[in-house]
Amino acid sequence: MAIFKGAGVAIITPFTENNEVNYEKLGELIDYQIANGTDSIIICGTTGEASTLSHEEHLECIRYTAQKVNKRVPVIAGTGSNCTETAIYLSQEAEKYGANGLLVVTPYYNKATQKGLVVHFTEIAKSVDLPIIMYNVPGRTGCNIMPATAAELVKNVDNIVGMKEASGNIAQVASLMHLTQGEIDLYSGNDDQIVPLLSLGGLGVISVMSNIVPRETRDIVAKYFEGDLKGSLELQLKAIPLVDALFCEVNPIPVKMGANLMGFNVGGLRKPLTDMEPEHVQRLIKAMKDFGIKLD
Repeated sequence: MAIFKGAGVAIITPFTENNEVNYEKLGELIDYQIANGTDSIIICGTTGEASTLSHEEHLECIRYTAQKVNKRVPVIAGTGSNCTETAIYLSQEAEKYGANGLLVVTPYYNKATQKGLVVHFTEIAKSVDLPIIMYNVPGRTGCNIMPATAAELVKNVDNIVGMKEASGNIAQVASLMHLTQGEIDLYSGNDDQIVPLLSLGGLGVISVMSNIVPRETRDIVAKYFEGDLKGSLELQLKAIPLVDALFCEVNPIPVKMGANLMGFNVGGLRKPLTDMEPEHVQRLIKAMKDFGIKLD
């Protein structure tokens, strides 16, 4: 059984004026997402600035989220690292703190061969009982999980169950689904490719856009599975200018700005991420207004 089906939010990590994690605000964001139909909370992913959280902050965010969600929806914890032992440590702690699943990104910077990826994911999976979604985002990591590698892992490791696919390569995704005979829980990692991945057998999306339009993001997926393909496609296409604006600078710079424009007061960013360029802010404001988002 899949960890979730539908739209999961790769939730942002709000900060205080002193750039500390704002747990009270995180709780508000979680409640907002669940109230608006989000099917899963993904904590400490790329959008959550996990790369600039200390291990203590990282694990406290997971613990807090699991407690705050209180089984209303599944909680998936980002526990990937370019060091296998670190990923094992974070994964084991996340399991103790009540996560329902893990999102594990490919090793970055040092990267890995396909053989290395098999070893990396297998050792992490064997260290826990939780189901694991592999995260393939070669544009950020410089490391691509090839379809044959993913198929080998899914077939041979019981708790490696899924893939968040953000390669942008539809042909590669089709090959993955062919080699696994569809026996993999596929999630779009790109908000502009939700419908295409659903058409290949995907179960949903792990979304950045959902931070500011959770209901509409969920509806793209829900309408598809209800058989309203036209309605799903219309929503997907309507969202394209908004998605483009949300990725006109490195994620999560624009989506945090978007949340602040809506009055969520999620704070700033941790370096090396910097404030959004003024012309890009105006582009984002226009896209949000055109989509029908009410700004503060």
